Amino acid sequence: QVQLVESGGGLVQAGGSLRLSCTASGRTFSMYTMGWFRQAPGKEREFVAHISWTGNTTNYSDSAKGRFTISRDNAKNTVYLQMNSLKPEDTAVYYCAQRGLPYSIPDSRPSSYRYWGQGTQVTVSS
Repeated sequence: QVQLVESGGGLVQAGGSLRLSCTASGRTFSMYTMGWFRQAPGKEREFVAHISWTGNTTNYSDSAKGRFTISRDNAKNTVYLQMNSLKPEDTAVYYCAQRGLPYSIPDSRPSSYRYWGQGTQVTVSS
């Protein structure tokens, strides 16, 4: 059974940084594209970043580009999201997700991801 466990969220002032981690278990992590999404109260879940199974291909939402960095360590079964220059509008629950099929190309649609973590709250104060 696939499990994804996020950590690293918290309260930070605007301009600060956080690093989110997501550790996966249940199948061979290095075979699967991973993504980060977020959901603010009253809003739909939205794409933040994704990374291919090798880590060679990454993509970001316009809001994340230049401030956030997604990376992965396949030896640790972990994907990271380094978030810098945080803004109050980044406040949301952040979720990591895994594609269902191995060697799937990265995709920004939440519906393309089969497995999800429980989420970690990120709150940015002004």
